[in-house]
Amino acid sequence: MNYSVVLASASPRRTMLLDQMGIAHTVKPVDIDESALQNETPQYQVARLAKQKAETALARLKAEGALTENTLVLASDTLIAFNGASLGKPEDKEDARRILSMLSNNEHEVLTAISVASSSNQVTQTITTHITFAALTNDEIDAYWETGEPADKAGSYAIQGIGGQFVKAINGSASAVVGLPLYETRQLLREFGVV
Repeated sequence: MNYSVVLASASPRRTMLLDQMGIAHTVKPVDIDESALQNETPQYQVARLAKQKAETALARLKAEGALTENTLVLASDTLIAFNGASLGKPEDKEDARRILSMLSNNEHEVLTAISVASSSNQVTQTITTHITFAALTNDEIDAYWETGEPADKAGSYAIQGIGGQFVKAINGSASAVVGLPLYETRQLLREFGVV
């Protein structure tokens, strides 16, 4: 079956990664409440959010009369986990300093969940990548904050941007850290008959 792939994300990085894979798609971002549930682990949260984004996109396409049996929705969510807790976007400079100080000279996990859904099937998978940060000084953290990059990033950094200079080692999928694991996405789409 020739599927029409819909990316349920406004992320330019996810669009770029799908383009890099040669997968034609349309972009239909969805907004959902991404708050953690009580006692929810980061692994459960990231999978739940990706699944919910795909379901929300399918429901919206159905309501618009644009859902066909050839429609395939791809959704993704990425969280930073440190010592078993999710690290979201910083509230302000002090919060970014707190987060980056925790990550400094430590290992943390980047969890990226992908969910592929059709009108009759949905599969969700989570990919874990281990990141080791270099030791950061307060001056380095403050200078990084002044670039504006950490303000809207989970974990207060962007590996594909200026924050990449703080990453000492990556064990796992580098593309998952950017927002879409290339290998796993290709395998999942292949299960549905794409690529």
